[in-house]
Amino acid sequence: MEPTKNRSNVLLISVVAATGGLLFGFDTGVISGALPFMKEYWKLPDSSLEWVTTTVLIGAVIGAITSGKLSDYLGRKKMIIINAIIFAIGAVGCTYANDINFLMVMRVIIGIAIGITSYVVPMYIAEIAPTRRRGAMVTLNQLMITIGILVSYITDYLLGNDANLQSWRWMFFVGLFPALILLIGMFFLPETPRWLISKNRWAEGEAVLNKVEDPDLIQQTLNDLRRDIELDKNQACSGEILKPWLRPALIITVGIFFFQQFSGVNTIIYYSPIIFKMAGIVSNTESILPAIIIGTVNVLACFLSVMLLDKVGRRKLYMIGIWGMIPSLALLGICFHFKEALGASLPVFAVLSIVCYIIFIAISLAPLGWLLISEVFPLNVRGVGMSIGSLSHWGFNAIVAFTFFKLVNAFGVSQTFFFYSAICLVGMFWGRHYIPETKGKSLEEIEEHWRKGGSPRDL
Repeated sequence: MEPTKNRSNVLLISVVAATGGLLFGFDTGVISGALPFMKEYWKLPDSSLEWVTTTVLIGAVIGAITSGKLSDYLGRKKMIIINAIIFAIGAVGCTYANDINFLMVMRVIIGIAIGITSYVVPMYIAEIAPTRRRGAMVTLNQLMITIGILVSYITDYLLGNDANLQSWRWMFFVGLFPALILLIGMFFLPETPRWLISKNRWAEGEAVLNKVEDPDLIQQTLNDLRRDIELDKNQACSGEILKPWLRPALIITVGIFFFQQFSGVNTIIYYSPIIFKMAGIVSNTESILPAIIIGTVNVLACFLSVMLLDKVGRRKLYMIGIWGMIPSLALLGICFHFKEALGASLPVFAVLSIVCYIIFIAISLAPLGWLLISEVFPLNVRGVGMSIGSLSHWGFNAIVAFTFFKLVNAFGVSQTFFFYSAICLVGMFWGRHYIPETKGKSLEEIEEHWRKGGSPRDL
């Protein structure tokens, strides 16, 4: 009965913590339905829409840069609690914004919370999840992100009203409720055993480990932690993450987020209603409907990835995903290239192309980014390493979001998606060399592989 009880504990802990992922998804996705209304309400040009979208990403970069060492000092649990409070403040602030400048300030504040949550939550789950189910548990956070995006689209559609251009305010207000759930829920969850043990709180750490890890792996995990902490004491932590033995982990971290973001995924998340208006849909509210279809497919595909990651493995799913993303994006570009010929059927073909793309990225690069960076760094620099990953994600994300309309206006919609497809082609060759197979490996075994000078491909 003990393993069953442990599985229940871990699932409950992971679901509550992953509410942070839901907030991540909601607050990044809600802007898509709000933008058409704000554009008309404040008479905004495309350049202002890019700024409104990008402010949350600027905040995310700030959060990622400033919080790595803080999460190692305060602990994973306290950081998530602090972020829940920031999310709540940001949601209320956006709701009552009197002008576009104040709204952008509030979006920066929400972005800071997103930037921190985006890596603290998967790190929390990775450090508390049992080795054999870590992939599924961490990917539960990605599933909640996709649910958050879907909820934001549904919220935008239900609250959107073409006769009331201020209906965008209540879209933002809905984000207050998951923030309160996360805030209250985290008070009842434990700190991660690995963080507790890293602070020499062995009794507390072992007590938590007994509640979450498979009984036959508890002693091995404790022995590995004891060895790794001893190694860390004999090495200076300052600059450790830049040492040659951790170079593969850094390349994996920066590389996977580069290819994830420059595939253009968040242009679809942020701008899908506007993309569908480009395809011929006139109504602000009706332009959100295809986004709901895409959001639903995103959730279902991510749910599939939760079941597959610990069975199929990380490396194989990456290759399957990137192979599917290349033609899907190219097909979307072809749809817009033959816009006149397709006529009224263009929105249908555009939705089908995007659905194919979303399925492939949702089972591969989307969950693998946060999962791999939670696995490849040793305990003493995991906070800093995942902060670098979060910084890479949001930095690349901001560049893509800020340049989308510029690319469309300079080269056209079709060429923009051809460009994203070409990036994925490069990502296929990169992945062959740098995506490791971490399935079934403990965090301590992965660290030992790097210490021995092992390559990502050989893991």
